[in-house]
Amino acid sequence: DPAGLTGEQIPLETRIAIVARDADLFARAGEDVAGILRRRSGKAYDPGVVDAVLRLGPMSREAEWSEVLDAEPEPWAYVVDIDNALAAIADYADLKSPWTRGHSPAVAELALEAGRLAGLDEETLRDLRRAALVHDLGRVGVDNGVWDKEGPLAASESEKVRLHPYLTERVLDRCAPLAGLARIASSHHERVDGSGYHRASAGDDLPLAARILAAADVMQALTTDRPFRPAWGQEDAIEMLEEEASAGHLDPEAVALVIQSVGGAAKSLAKAIPGGLTDREVEVLRLMSKGNTNKQIGQELFISPKTVGRHVENIYAKIGVSTRAGAALYAMEHRLLG
Repeated sequence: DPAGLTGEQIPLETRIAIVARDADLFARAGEDVAGILRRRSGKAYDPGVVDAVLRLGPMSREAEWSEVLDAEPEPWAYVVDIDNALAAIADYADLKSPWTRGHSPAVAELALEAGRLAGLDEETLRDLRRAALVHDLGRVGVDNGVWDKEGPLAASESEKVRLHPYLTERVLDRCAPLAGLARIASSHHERVDGSGYHRASAGDDLPLAARILAAADVMQALTTDRPFRPAWGQEDAIEMLEEEASAGHLDPEAVALVIQSVGGAAKSLAKAIPGGLTDREVEVLRLMSKGNTNKQIGQELFISPKTVGRHVENIYAKIGVSTRAGAALYAMEHRLLG
């Protein structure tokens, strides 16, 4: 665990999720699920959780969702602060690849600012921000080999990419409190001329909130590094958005709103640097959170790897972590990756 938690220090929900995840993976691989769980009970797994899973017996793949929910013992816990919960889900989705860390919250702030300029009512603004936070949840269902590929994608890989908005929709639709977000959240790759995916929606099928989310997603993606290209400058990204609008792909009104919102969204994300970190340490933290080695960080910042190493040690000491994974989570939690 990045925080160094053990035993019952780890939340029960997390202990259950770990066993359920691994049991599913073992079942898919045709392994002896019960035998593996018993061998790992008391070591990697909570014995009480293992016993509970084994008492359930074999579950059908079609019914497993409802069966797991029905098996939850009372008293049941309900999420009250849904916005913080969705922010955590956004970070979870962004952790799929070092290239996307911090992407979803940044898209959410940009879309929210654009929605305000558009005069959307408070309920629509709330749902737009929430949908933007979880729009890339489906990314977790696609292999990292696809997301992190440096060269052009093969046809089969492109099809996997086109699948992720569908997965976002299916995940959200299975949860009644979030089902209302599914349509907007899964529309971030739709285009007003019908050339997008996964539904190839067009025209009036896409409300303004969906068009804003699509434009905000493109803007944020263009201005951050990707494995196949470096980040674009803001002016170049704006020019690309305007070209996409002129070509009929993105909605011109949504593009104009997003372009107007760039400065405002940046200000809303800007906060005092936490943990006593210096500006240079934040630069190092951002680069290490995206998977760069000390040598790569040094080349980027024109300092030696040894100097980078000292900065990393200082960062660990100040924010109370001991691994790069822990540092990345800290950077995401405090919105330092923008």
